[in-house]
Amino acid sequence: MLSKMATYLMGELTATSEDYKFLENMNKLTSLKYLEMKVIAVNISKNLKDLNQKSAALQPYLDQITLIEKQVAALEQAAYKLNAYSKTLEAKYKKLERG
Repeated sequence: MLSKMATYLMGELTATSEDYKFLENMNKLTSLKYLEMKVIAVNISKNLKDLNQKSAALQPYLDQITLIEKQVAALEQAAYKLNAYSKTLEAKYKKLERG
């Protein structure tokens, strides 16, 4: 009976020991995964900072583009008005020519 009890306890201790080894390996793998994630997060942060700096450097050019777009729109409106005025003058000229 004592032998069976000893065998049972050895089995329990072995199972518990294997459970702890398994948990230890899981913890090591989790720790490595977190280190990888930290490296990725640091790289993302660095890249985001670089992109923000590049965006800030490009902002004056983007502002110039916006200004040029507004000026082109105003120029386009002036061209339409000039076209309408020239048509009016042409009509008056033709009227005077006939008349």
